[in-house]
Amino acid sequence: MDRKDFFKNSIGFLGVTMIAPSLLKSNSKVNDDLFTCSTTNSETAGPFPTITPSSLVRTNMIGDRTGIAFTINLTINNVDANCVPLENAIVDIWHCDKDGNYSQYGGTAMQSTNYTNNTFLRGRQFTDSNGFVSFTSIFPGWYTSRATHIHVHIYDNSGNSLLVTQIAFPESANSAVVLANAATSYGYTKGMTGYTYNATDNVFSDGVTNEMATVSGSVSTGFILTHTIYVAAGTLGSNEFATQEFIIKQSYPNPAKDKITIPIHLKNNSQVTVQVLDINGKIIYTPLANEQLLLGNNNLFLDISSLSSGNYFYKVKVTNEGGIFEQTKKMIIQ
Repeated sequence: MDRKDFFKNSIGFLGVTMIAPSLLKSNSKVNDDLFTCSTTNSETAGPFPTITPSSLVRTNMIGDRTGIAFTINLTINNVDANCVPLENAIVDIWHCDKDGNYSQYGGTAMQSTNYTNNTFLRGRQFTDSNGFVSFTSIFPGWYTSRATHIHVHIYDNSGNSLLVTQIAFPESANSAVVLANAATSYGYTKGMTGYTYNATDNVFSDGVTNEMATVSGSVSTGFILTHTIYVAAGTLGSNEFATQEFIIKQSYPNPAKDKITIPIHLKNNSQVTVQVLDINGKIIYTPLANEQLLLGNNNLFLDISSLSSGNYFYKVKVTNEGGIFEQTKKMIIQ
C-alpha cells in the first residue's frame, strides 16, 4: 500500500480533566465568555506512528540523523478554559528525516529503507505551566504525495488522548521548505521537483488555517518552528476551581533527589493527600495520606528516595467542606 492511500481521518478525542474538583461549591462561577479560539483540526496519525512513545521522553530527538538544525516550539492551549495554556499535557511528535524516511519502520513497499531498530526524530515531553514544550531536531524532508509536515499526538496528564493532528509548513519562494531542499551541502538532495504542495496534499488540501506553523531562521543558523495547538481538555482542565481552595507554589529542589518540599497555601482547613504518578499517569507512591492541615501556608516534606531518576507527576488532593480538589504538577528526580 502506498503512503498516499492514508487519507485524512478525523480522530480527535475529548480527554478527561487534569485538575478537577469532585464537588463544586454552589456559588462556584464558571466563565461563560465566548472563546477566542477553536480546536485545531484532527488528522490521521499516518502509517508511521510512534511505537511505545512513553520510552522516548526527551528534548533532543535527533538520534543519528544529519541535516539542518531545527527547533520545534509548541504551545498547547485549552479551548474549554478560555484558551489558557494546558499544563502537564503529554505531547508526542514525530517526523521523517531529510530523505523522507521514518524510524521504527521500513523493509516494506511503503518504506524500503529499514529503520525498525531506530527511534530517531521521535520524542515526548510534558507541557510546563505555560503549555510549552520544545524539541531539538533536524529539518524534515519530504516524500511522494505529502507536503513537509510534523505529526503530533496530545494527551492529558492521565494519558487520555485529546488530539491527533499535523503541522503544516509555509511554502513561499523564500520559505524554509524551499531553502532547506536546496541545501545540498547539508544532504538535502531532492530539491523541489516532484514536491507535493499543501494545496494538493491529501491531508492539508482542505485548508491549513489552524495547522500552519511559523518558521524563522536560516540554513546556516538553523530554523525555528513556532506553533500553537488548541485542544478540548474540559472546563476543569484549568486552575480555576482548584485555586479557589489551594495554591501550589514552586517545589524545591528542582530537580529533586531523596527529598522534596512542596509549599502550598490552603484557603480552608483541609485534609491533604499527595500521590506520585509515573509518566503514564499511574499512581506508584503515596507519600502523604489524609494529613489534616490548617489554613494558610504549609510545607509538604516528602521522602522520594525510593524512586528512580526520571520524570514524574505529583498530585495534591485537598478535601474540605467545599469538596475534593486536585492539582497535578511535574517533578524531575535526579
